Amino acid sequence: MHSAEQRIKHAASEEVQIVPYDPTWPAQFRDEAKHLRAILPAEWIGRIEHFGSTAVPGLAAKPIVDMLVEVRSLQDVRDRIAPILETRGYEFFWRPSWRDGITPEYTWFIKRDGTGTRTHHVHMLTAESPDWERLLFRDYLIAHPDTATEYEALKRRIVASAPADDRIAYAQAKTDFITRITALARAQSDTR
Repeated sequence: MHSAEQRIKHAASEEVQIVPYDPTWPAQFRDEAKHLRAILPAEWIGRIEHFGSTAVPGLAAKPIVDMLVEVRSLQDVRDRIAPILETRGYEFFWRPSWRDGITPEYTWFIKRDGTGTRTHHVHMLTAESPDWERLLFRDYLIAHPDTATEYEALKRRIVASAPADDRIAYAQAKTDFITRITALARAQSDTR
């Protein structure tokens, strides 16, 4: 058994690969959402959303389906949900989220296929979490194909110029773009 620090180091050093859009990604999301609802008590989870690049039709992405799952509390995730998912092979991560200068706790899981390849990232959030704004970014890219194309080009440039095994650098290199587009999406949302 590896320590939490070793597991995080390993997960952060796995290769970043961008592949063309796969039209099966929405079905992979639906199948996993159905699976989670089948193995977790209904009162523990609320809405489940597909987000990230695999949720944007036509957008190249890392071939990993990102999901947001609403939970009652992060303590429920740690005490109740993680033990269930870990027995089914999911990798559990509990860490601070260094967003906007604050460090709230953040929970997520990696699901892998039989070869050890990541297939899903399952992020668990309370209803009050600011991370639900990730849906604004997703929806903006869907509504603005030119912006989605710009985002794809940025991701490809990052992968081409950064070490392939530095997922943290890859994520950080996208931050300014994501922050800018999320602010635009929030402003549009506020005017409606």
